[in-house]
Amino acid sequence: MPIFIMKRSVVLEGSRALLEAGRQCGYLTEALTAPPSESVQSHECCLAALCDMAKQLPLMDESVEAPVQTLNRDGLDPSLDLFSYITENPFDCAYEVTLMKERYLLPPRSRFLLSDITRMHPLVNSGDKFDLIVLDPPWENKSVKRSNRYSSLPSSQLKQLPVPALAAPECLVVTWVTNRVKHLRFIKEELYPYWEVEVLAEWLWVKVTRSGEFVFPLDSPHKKPYEVLVLGRYRRATDHADRSSAAEELPEQRLLMSVPSVLHSHKPSLSDVLKPYISPKPKCLELFARSLQRDWTSWGNEVIKFQHSSYFTRERAEEPSKTSETPLTQ
Repeated sequence: MPIFIMKRSVVLEGSRALLEAGRQCGYLTEALTAPPSESVQSHECCLAALCDMAKQLPLMDESVEAPVQTLNRDGLDPSLDLFSYITENPFDCAYEVTLMKERYLLPPRSRFLLSDITRMHPLVNSGDKFDLIVLDPPWENKSVKRSNRYSSLPSSQLKQLPVPALAAPECLVVTWVTNRVKHLRFIKEELYPYWEVEVLAEWLWVKVTRSGEFVFPLDSPHKKPYEVLVLGRYRRATDHADRSSAAEELPEQRLLMSVPSVLHSHKPSLSDVLKPYISPKPKCLELFARSLQRDWTSWGNEVIKFQHSSYFTRERAEEPSKTSETPLTQ
């Protein structure tokens, strides 16, 4: 059976059950005639350009034992180097801080490295080994080139990512991929084998409107109403991990459904979905991130783009803390 027919069948059958369950919980019930919600005003992001400029700076001394800098109670020191060190909010509350004259909200216990693919050594030198690594690569395609929303990356350059150096034994590696067969085949046949990641599953994220309709026609020859997740585990031939003690067995197929964000290419968080398949209290890493998550480490050349204060609204806290600023919600 051709791949696209198989996916069509999975999406159709699985979506019916998910839509019914969602509506029973009170979701996906907006009238089809309801006007579309207003788009969020996009903040002009200069982070990628700053990363390019930072390449002119001398490389950090790789002998530095702890390439991590942390917030203090007053926020970030303006002199801190955001491009050569991992920046961490070690506190149990979010902090709104000023970085490069812009205001950003950093979630509790979040860490990030702002750099491009040529300057990832602070992440490797940190010594952290991650139980979950999620990647959302900027795949090359015609629409990205036309829109000029962000820079794309040739598939071959993805092999430069130091995933084996960052992955703990049995690390779950999850990659978002477009519906181009070329990209999907590259991950499964070249990229994962190169990293010694065993391909175990292929999941689908189905995107629907608030009324439960597919965001694009299922039979559209151009855009599909779903995206693919390729999941695998890092398993070197020299490792002898006790696989019987690992988390729940990963299902080969699974359908996820949600209303997509109005922010372009902003994927849903996978923390809760993947929790049963990773170890308790895991270390989690997102590569090519453009937002931060609580208890996660994130890397990318626009890693704090969607943490800009313009994407949040202020709400008065019921019991404001003397040491924290007014909370924001997205």
